[in-house]
Amino acid sequence: MSDQLQEMSFWDHLDALRGVLVRMAVVVVVIAIALFALMPRIFDGIILAPCHGDFVLYRLFSRITSLIPGVEAFSTTDFHVNLINIQLASQFFIHMSTSFYLALVISFPVLMYLLWTFVSPALYPKEKHGVKTAFLMGNIMFFLGVAVGYFVVFPVTLRFLADYHVSAMVPNQISLDSYMDTFMMLLFVMGLIFELPLLSWMLGNIGVLHREFFARYRRHAAVVLLILAAFITPTGDPFTFTIVFLPIYILYEISALLVSPVKAEEQ
Repeated sequence: MSDQLQEMSFWDHLDALRGVLVRMAVVVVVIAIALFALMPRIFDGIILAPCHGDFVLYRLFSRITSLIPGVEAFSTTDFHVNLINIQLASQFFIHMSTSFYLALVISFPVLMYLLWTFVSPALYPKEKHGVKTAFLMGNIMFFLGVAVGYFVVFPVTLRFLADYHVSAMVPNQISLDSYMDTFMMLLFVMGLIFELPLLSWMLGNIGVLHREFFARYRRHAAVVLLILAAFITPTGDPFTFTIVFLPIYILYEISALLVSPVKAEEQ
């Protein structure tokens, strides 16, 4: 630790933390204001894109299934979701809340860097290296999970649920609130799921996890992950189910590679 840090009083630390929090708030607010101005375009071109049959994943499924003999071609022309609004102020509040949540996601690396500037003076060089690696991995995996959620998990879930009918006499009328709740929840959940390798790496560094654990419980984990994939994507189509399951299982194997094997004296 630096001599300057040791000389700082509690109130000096508190003042430094307040400055960091203010800068973090300013970053989020500035990005949120910019997103608020651009939100109509973001909604039409990004958030509502999975509502149309020409979404990139649907076109990919159509191209792949057309090449597999005996598999019905995935339709990209018969799917379209029309959202409705049933609350007077919903569109305004969704406009604001979506701008804020997206600002948090986009500014996440900057927020972590600002937080790092406050924490790093109290760490030793070895600890700084470990935290830097954790922050870098955490950011990369979180955004990768959000991307998988947006391009794979949410479109597949939307496609199934929008076309599902308990009775032909009950048409689906999907509200904007329901759509956005599912959209934000699935993206956030996938972002957290993709933090599994980072969590495993951290637990491995402190000796809680070893590679033997992943090998011993691989079959159990496969069953749990199959159930998780079925919960996230409740579809009977084995092709789309596999598309959702594979990234989650690959994360499990990556997690196993990131932890150290059991030492010889521990066997």
